[in-house]
Amino acid sequence: MKIGPVELSALARLAPMAGITNAPFRLIARECGSALTTSEEMDAAALLTGHPHADAIAAYYPEERPLAMQLLGKDPDLLARAAERCQMLGADIVDLNMGCPMPKITGKGKGAALMRYVGATALILRALRKAVSVPLTVKIRGGWDDEHLNAVEVAQMAESEGVDAITVHPRSRSQRFTGKAPWAIIGEVVRAVSIPVTGNGDVRSMAEARRMAAETGCGSVMIARGPLGRPWVFDESFDALSPESHRTYKARVIARHVGLIREQFNEKYALVQMKKHLAWYTEGLGHATECRARIFQTRTPEEVWDLFQSYWERPRPETSQTASTLSPRIA
Repeated sequence: MKIGPVELSALARLAPMAGITNAPFRLIARECGSALTTSEEMDAAALLTGHPHADAIAAYYPEERPLAMQLLGKDPDLLARAAERCQMLGADIVDLNMGCPMPKITGKGKGAALMRYVGATALILRALRKAVSVPLTVKIRGGWDDEHLNAVEVAQMAESEGVDAITVHPRSRSQRFTGKAPWAIIGEVVRAVSIPVTGNGDVRSMAEARRMAAETGCGSVMIARGPLGRPWVFDESFDALSPESHRTYKARVIARHVGLIREQFNEKYALVQMKKHLAWYTEGLGHATECRARIFQTRTPEEVWDLFQSYWERPRPETSQTASTLSPRIA
């Protein structure tokens, strides 16, 4: 699938997630096979005022590209100027968040709230389209609630305003992340527009990504929670590896991810990120519950890494064989 001049090299790609899809995790996902990555949402006003948090979100590795930067906001002028800044920073794609269902976001008229006011949102997209020459995309939901499922209407409006591609998460804003994602809505959008459509929702493996593409006709699939603790989900060759090769592969990815976190962030935030991701990486470990509990009691990056490695090196309860170690160790 192509988004303007940006060609996606694979079917699946990492979804943007607040507090998660920072530069280290995006690069790991890319190295595991994600076709494209997207920054965490950046509030347009914060980005324009040089807020340190927004600047940190905008940071990226050159190896990540192509990279989409996602904006959050409701003011056409602020969003247009923020989009210009994203393009100046090197974004290959600028994406507008029209899908965040969180009350603290929608209560300010941002995120999924933009789907309630199609005319006003058209003006936003018009301003964004004029502001940037790189591809412009949007990420939407099925609608505000079950009585207002207007994804098709919004998608057609977005196409008419020059948007280059659309990502559809078919749950409504009121569903948030509960219930089953109604993939049929993705198919309805695919049939209603001529621009590329990416599907999103309830996909945790490449097999499920292929099934979504087959059932809906979408050109690419965005995976959100599936890669948490399993960024190798994007690697089509992973399942064919032997159990021991699986473990070696995982060890290499985890060690690299930890190294990137420690290089990118100060010690305090690195500890936060390491706790979060290493807790996810405990999936499949012997004594995983115990390990996760102890992870959140650690006080330094060195302590949490040493703790994780001590559990990684333990044999699983069902086998007496010694597990391979995570290498290299990171001081």
